[in-house]
Order: sequence, then C-alpha cells, then structure tokens
Amino acid sequence: MIGTETLLAFLIVTATTSIVPGPSMMFVMGQAIWRGPRSGWAALMGMQVGYFVWWAFAALGLGALASAYPLAFRLLAIAGVAYLAWLGIKAIRHSFHADEGEGEAPPRKVSNHAFRDGIAVAIGNPKSLVYMVAIIPPFVDPARSVPMQIVVLAVVALVADLVIGWLYIAAGKRLARLMERAATRVWIDRSIGIVFVLIAIAILVDLMGTQI
Repeated sequence: MIGTETLLAFLIVTATTSIVPGPSMMFVMGQAIWRGPRSGWAALMGMQVGYFVWWAFAALGLGALASAYPLAFRLLAIAGVAYLAWLGIKAIRHSFHADEGEGEAPPRKVSNHAFRDGIAVAIGNPKSLVYMVAIIPPFVDPARSVPMQIVVLAVVALVADLVIGWLYIAAGKRLARLMERAATRVWIDRSIGIVFVLIAIAILVDLMGTQI
C-alpha cells in the first residue's frame, strides 16, 4: 500500500526526530536514570498510548480531508514538505551555534506514575500535533486508503520509537552526557539537517510529478 522508498524515507524522518532528545525522550531517560529501567519502559509505553490518540485523530481527520478536498490535502502535503525542509535548514543553522548556551541541563521530572505521566507527556506535547499535521501528509497517497496508510506509518513510528527509547533506557546517563556535548550536537544537527532537506526535495519532486 505504501512504497518501500516512501516507508524508508518516513522511517528516517521519524527515527531522527526521536533520536534528538526532546521532552518525551528526556522524560523516558529521566525515569530510567532515577527509578531504573522498568520505570523507563513504563514511561516509554505510556507515551506510545498517548501517541495512539494523535494517530487516531490523524487517520480520521486526514482521511476525511483527502476524500472531501483532495486539492487541499495535496497543498497540505506540499506545506509539510516545506516544513520538513525548514526543519533541516534550522538544524544546519543550529549546528553553527552548538557551543552557545551550553550549561547544566534542566532537571528532568521524575514520577512514581511513569506510565500515566508518559501518556500525558505525549498528548500534551504540542510538537505531536505539528508532527501529525505537517509531517504525515507528504508520505500519504490521497488516491489510496488514507487511514490504512496512516496505520502502517504509525506501526513504523512505534517500532522506531521503541528501539530508540530502548537505547536511551539502556545508555542512561552516558547517552545523556554524550548528547550534551557540543561536538556531538554539531555532527547530529548537520546530519539530520542534510537528511531532512534531501528527503523534502525527493518528496516534492514526487508530488510535482503527480497530477494535482
């Protein structure tokens, strides 16, 4: 239903967004460091439940939009490509200032209810909405069953999140310290930036090659 190249591109995008430690992965790492791996896994699984809510909304909303207004969906996909390219450019620009603002990392919230709080972190993260609205459409073909395609993408994102989450849980403080080094951040930011821009260009070429 989804081409191999499209799935691979989406896997790269969703994996790299998980690798960079945002609020979600920092929460998982915090639980693993201070309360052990079980708490880290509970937080990670709770987040997947929270993400499921966003994926369900995406399947229903984007599916209805593709059926009723195919042109609007295509324009949304093009806007998503532009957003993806902007993220890439932003990451590259940020790499040139990686040594600015280096200091002590903000304290990570620790809780006795890691699973429940993991759900809240995922649902309450505003980037989740941006991710669904801006990132998903470029990887979906409106001519096919949109909900089924989103289910496939959700599974891919879930697997990537679990694998990367496992790395954070296993590495704990070592990975946290590594990610805070300016040299590491420069390498990560530039690599992710280049990958995002290249994927955006590839998707845009594909979109322009299809009839709007």
